[in-house]
Amino acid sequence: MKSHRKILMALPLLFLLTLHTLASSGYGNWSDTRHSSACIGCVLVVSMIEQLTQVHNSTVQISMERLCSYLPEKLFLKTTCYLVVHIFGPDIVKLFRADMNADVVCHTLKFCKQDPGQPLCHLYPLPKEAWTFTLEKARQIVKKSPALKYSRSGSDICSLPFLAKICQKIKLATQNSVPFSDADSDKYSDFPTLRGFHWRGRDCNDSNKMAYPGRRPDNWDSYQDSNCNGIWGVDPKDGIPYEKKFCEGSQPRGVILLGDSAGAHFHIPPDWITASQMSLKSFFNLPIALTNELDWPQLSGTTGFLYSTSRIKENSIYLRLRKRNRCNHRDYQNISKNGASSQNLERFIESLSRNQLLDYPAIVIYAMIGNDVCSGHIDPLPAMTTPEKLYSKVMQTLQYLNSHLPNGSHVILYGLPDGRFLWDHLHDRYHPLGQLNKDVTYAHFYSFLNCLQVSPCRGWMSSNKMLRTLTSERAEQLSKTLKKIATSQKFTNFDLFYLDFDFQEITEEWQKKGGQPWQLIEPVDGFHPNEVVSQLLADRFWKKMQHQWPHVLGKENPFNPQIEEVFGDQGGH
Repeated sequence: MKSHRKILMALPLLFLLTLHTLASSGYGNWSDTRHSSACIGCVLVVSMIEQLTQVHNSTVQISMERLCSYLPEKLFLKTTCYLVVHIFGPDIVKLFRADMNADVVCHTLKFCKQDPGQPLCHLYPLPKEAWTFTLEKARQIVKKSPALKYSRSGSDICSLPFLAKICQKIKLATQNSVPFSDADSDKYSDFPTLRGFHWRGRDCNDSNKMAYPGRRPDNWDSYQDSNCNGIWGVDPKDGIPYEKKFCEGSQPRGVILLGDSAGAHFHIPPDWITASQMSLKSFFNLPIALTNELDWPQLSGTTGFLYSTSRIKENSIYLRLRKRNRCNHRDYQNISKNGASSQNLERFIESLSRNQLLDYPAIVIYAMIGNDVCSGHIDPLPAMTTPEKLYSKVMQTLQYLNSHLPNGSHVILYGLPDGRFLWDHLHDRYHPLGQLNKDVTYAHFYSFLNCLQVSPCRGWMSSNKMLRTLTSERAEQLSKTLKKIATSQKFTNFDLFYLDFDFQEITEEWQKKGGQPWQLIEPVDGFHPNEVVSQLLADRFWKKMQHQWPHVLGKENPFNPQIEEVFGDQGGH
């Protein structure tokens, strides 16, 4: 019976499963987040139940069952949800009947707590009656509930037998940033998630470690596809291998991203938490998202191979490279990690796959755009990376790349954006959880995260204007350091460039298309740049390379039409 409390935690935390399995999360550099994420998860789910009741004019019991019916069977999501409803549903029903909101419910059920001497953390406006009176009243309502017998302290969803295996898979894959399913240990996979081909080109032969995307062809791939670009065999008309005929001298190259959650495209769809938008279709991709750490690299602006789902019809840098030279098919790697920064990149950079002797050159994009200045600490300033520490770590990274990248590669360093954009354009707008009743703005949401000390970036997501300014000043200092490195350092195997992450220019471009600035930020977390920004940034990158450094992109292959005629989609992605 002790597992019942764990089951209750499982539902909200399965929406934020990476909070449990990672030391850091999709939100950034979080530490010791279990209790805080349990509080966020509880408030999230209870809010959804309450709003489903309003939208459908139904009972709380029916709304809980409705939410469960929307969830997929995979990862035991639906099963877990119904268990939660069976065990804890009666308490939630009683508390709602007494007009208790999500904050009160979650404090009563002890998912949220107020430590002595600490402020009260709440998302919604406080009850009209005194908080202590309201909370005591709520506790009296459920004081005889058997559910309250289960200790919160021992809750760990990954100790549940039916979740242990998936937790282990996610933990191994995310810690090492290499595919969990990789039979030949070449760092490529034919499985999509758990760091599989959503993150790096699909392995065309997972039983042969010498066959993988990005390598120079073995014997011109006369008999088999050794570089997984779908071009192999011999033209029967003249006996010339297709790889030699179509790709020799075309300057093939891959693209590799060293990034954080923004580069991985961290994304929680708004319809996951918006009652008026929820349907059976809403959670179709939830299992995929969870096993991708709530990231969507297959749609990222750098390595995405699926076409954009936004109203912007620009393509990723990888798709543009592929269109330019179809010999580049499948040669992409997204070595990004939620919570990554210059200071911890060394922990997973070895997941990068490039052989100096066997592989083609690569375009490497270094884009640690937030976590060097962002944290959830009460005082975030001391935790920020200094220019001196950044210089040291970036030089260490570049030296590593110089010893692993084939000659003729290129490295681009991206600066940091000015995150004051977030508060300026979002603070007085309603968060998805507040849109129905007009009761939660982003200012409220930011305050809630800050109170729990789990904000992705307290420095920018704060009502403190001085703190926001100081955070931007440090970001500017770090950008200048990156630019100094790019203009002063030379390496034998790659040339080095610097690009500003100019959010203002992206905003202006978006406004010319008829958009509003607030539409450029992920609505659920209120922090990450969304898919539109990712695509516009890719477009700006491409135009910059074309006009200033065209050699970075390589030649346009004149044989592209013939490749398509003979090999079609080249095996797809």
